[in-house]
Amino acid sequence: MMNIVCLDLEGVLVPEIWIAFAEATNIPELKRTTRDEPDYDKLMKYRINILKEHGLGLKEIQDTIATIDPMPGAKEFLDELRSITQTIIISDTFTQFASPLMKKLGWPTIFCNTLEVADNGEITGFKMRCEQSKLTTVKALQSIGFETIASGDSHNDLGMIRASKAGFLFKSPDSIKAENPDLPAFETYEELMAAIKAAL
Repeated sequence: MMNIVCLDLEGVLVPEIWIAFAEATNIPELKRTTRDEPDYDKLMKYRINILKEHGLGLKEIQDTIATIDPMPGAKEFLDELRSITQTIIISDTFTQFASPLMKKLGWPTIFCNTLEVADNGEITGFKMRCEQSKLTTVKALQSIGFETIASGDSHNDLGMIRASKAGFLFKSPDSIKAENPDLPAFETYEELMAAIKAAL
């Protein structure tokens, strides 16, 4: 069988974009992530309202993203992984956010969503690629002859992790580890690499 590894982006390869932006703008409400709010649609609408309240748009977020670097060791991990198997990043982030980070990671393949942005830079909405994008993508890959191995840190990663032939939590909060005691949970890229290699 052909294998393909599916990785989450934020919290796994790069820091959480919204947390970095919340810190840069001193708006603590923006620190909510999929670790806190499993309903992504609800989370994004909440974020867009806060941006509107504060008069912040895409440019301000992109300015913060420009200062974010991948987690230490993430690029080396990804380079090694891509040298041994096909790898896709599947993220609920948006192309407008992901591009500068993909550049720093050596342009891996990413499947993500897109923001709707007005001419003045205001974020007016968002377009999800598909329902339950991570799980749907993994099932689609399986339908065309791939076996998937998946890893992520949040509620929205559990679907793809559980639907894969091997799935791992990575740098997950204790609450998610406690709710999913059957899933192997790792903290370092070395551990994750060893587990992926064993599953290939």
